[in-house]
Amino acid sequence: MPDLTQFALYFAAALLLAVTPGPGIFYVAARTLAGGRTEGIASSFGTGLGGMVHVLAGSLGVSAIVLASAELFTALKLVGAAYLVWLGLRTFQSARREAATVLDGGAAAPPVGARRAFREGVLVEALNPKTAAFFLAFIPQFLEPTAGAIALQFVVLGFVSVTLNTLADIVVAFAASGIREGAGARPGLIRRLREGSGGAMIALGIGLALAKRPAA
Repeated sequence: MPDLTQFALYFAAALLLAVTPGPGIFYVAARTLAGGRTEGIASSFGTGLGGMVHVLAGSLGVSAIVLASAELFTALKLVGAAYLVWLGLRTFQSARREAATVLDGGAAAPPVGARRAFREGVLVEALNPKTAAFFLAFIPQFLEPTAGAIALQFVVLGFVSVTLNTLADIVVAFAASGIREGAGARPGLIRRLREGSGGAMIALGIGLALAKRPAA
């Protein structure tokens, strides 16, 4: 394992990256605004598990194989991009549809539930090859070859990063939940926030579709 100084540098960099908005954060925000804190927290743990998929794959060399193959990288990024765009469109449309229903005197759509929010969170993160590229480019800089057990070091450092990401997502879930509860009498605000989250996911999906394979 890296010494304390190296680990402190890694922790600081991983923390900074954890609070940088990405697909996971926008999905958690949208899910919380739509279904409440429980769904937001469930989706946070889902994105965390999706991140660990990349960490484990990276430690086994699978991610390196995917990133080295133009065909595999393109296939994974297009699937991930399509899923993000689909989620964004669904979030945007459901926000408008539910707002119109409430204005007509109907009831808002029921929450999708924690299980579905968790599953979608896993897919949002697991289908993003840029996460794999990040781990493979970032973590090896902090590995200590002379200590041995390189794969284990990779998993431990990856777990630290994923944990920070998950904690950041949970903070977002609590913040979005507070906004949702505080704006209960202002459904228009909630609609606009959900539309914004949906639009952000669509933009991230398009950006992922246009992403180039990292240079070897």
